[in-house]
Amino acid sequence: MVQLVPMMESEFQMYSKSSVENYAQEHVRAGDWHSSDALQRAEKEFQQLLPDGLASKNHHFFSIQDDQTGENVGMIWLAVRIEALRPLGFIYDFMIYQEFRRRGYGEQAFIQLEEKAKELGLDKIALHVFGHNKAAIALYQKVGYEITDLHMEKKLSV
Repeated sequence: MVQLVPMMESEFQMYSKSSVENYAQEHVRAGDWHSSDALQRAEKEFQQLLPDGLASKNHHFFSIQDDQTGENVGMIWLAVRIEALRPLGFIYDFMIYQEFRRRGYGEQAFIQLEEKAKELGLDKIALHVFGHNKAAIALYQKVGYEITDLHMEKKLSV
């Protein structure tokens, strides 16, 4: 089983650097951004979302810990947003570290996250996933998330 524990500042500093880089790369891979300015765009988005870093209002960062070994096996970032006059949980990032994947940690983390969301007064959690991330899509569907919107495109050769 896992537990979600508040992320410490040192963990957040390591996470934010790699996350900005990964986010930029995902947008390049998806064809949304050009590689020449992707990192700058990602940094700008993160700064807008998290002006006070780990202490930014309505943003909750958790380390996912194996409660038997105490090891950090991943992380999750949940934000509280107001949409249609109701608070909504939005998962900005979720990751099970490579060496811990395929052991059930992801499913367990989502069960724990639902409890945290209820404690925050939320009755719904949403997320975005890039279409090329088939493993993540499968996990999210397995734990009960449904597709609410679908954006499609076709690349044309010129």
